[in-house]
Amino acid sequence: MTQSAPKSTSQAHANPWRFCIAPMLDWTDRHYRFLARQLSRHARLYTEMVTTGALLHGDIERHLRFDPAEHPVALQLGGSDPEALAKAARIGAEWGYDEINLNVGCPSDRVQNGAFGACLMARPTLVAECIAAMQETVDVPVTVKSRIGIDHQETYEEFREFVDIVAKEGGADVFIVHSRKAWLKGLSPKQNRDVPPLRPEFATRLKQERPDLTVVLNGGLTGIDSMQSALDEVDGVMVGRAAYQNVGLLAEIDAALFGDERRVDRLAALQAYRDYAAAEIERGTRLPTLIKPILTLFQGKPGARAYRRHLSEQAPKRADDPTVIDEAIELLRWR
Repeated sequence: MTQSAPKSTSQAHANPWRFCIAPMLDWTDRHYRFLARQLSRHARLYTEMVTTGALLHGDIERHLRFDPAEHPVALQLGGSDPEALAKAARIGAEWGYDEINLNVGCPSDRVQNGAFGACLMARPTLVAECIAAMQETVDVPVTVKSRIGIDHQETYEEFREFVDIVAKEGGADVFIVHSRKAWLKGLSPKQNRDVPPLRPEFATRLKQERPDLTVVLNGGLTGIDSMQSALDEVDGVMVGRAAYQNVGLLAEIDAALFGDERRVDRLAALQAYRDYAAAEIERGTRLPTLIKPILTLFQGKPGARAYRRHLSEQAPKRADDPTVIDEAIELLRWR
């Protein structure tokens, strides 16, 4: 098997998908993304999945509003109707998103009932039609985030056939590969994040065989070492749970993965977020919603437990008081 030529440092760092934060329901909202941008200048950020119905028939501003500081930021769409996806993609591009991503990986019952998400892996021709329709409508990249298979799809060859159809017939050239298959019946969405075994070799083999594609590996990447190792074989990595269970990890990304030695100061990032939170409270956002992204910012550092306890206890009581964050900062013994 022929290995693809190694990328130079400058080429690798110019790749927009070198480090991505996964779209995660109830986590990667605009508040989290604002904080993430304070910690990493280079990370590519993704929204929670937004369905076509929510955009075409719901409150567009509630779903799409974001801070300009978030760029580059991608909108992830859920849907399976090419015309509806094209309309939703156009709206996303008009709002200024840098990428439109199609969800072909979510295994929840709600998504299956809507005939989109992971179940689309059984319909690669339809996925291709969806991608083509969106690409005809917008000028920003249109990408795919998929699993490596569903249910009894077990082989690399089945996964490769899916990719080939979507790439050839749909024109997709960026594939974000969640390296677990999904069981659509019998496992919950939470179990589908842990039970099916990781098969990262599907993504690395795809990159070897299709060097013309941009391949991003998602799944099981919990630390800098695993990300660096993966980047020897694929174009990019996407991190999910590790990016919110320990959001402070993002402060290490620019130096470790991009060679950007500019210091990332977590306290300065938190101060910027505190000012952002104060402005959001003025607009009607409640503090309990706003503290969620910052709870793990100092995980493992002296004073982190007292900091987190103060935020968790005081925010519900003083839901319109940003000084709760100031008080939590004073409890940190790490500077």
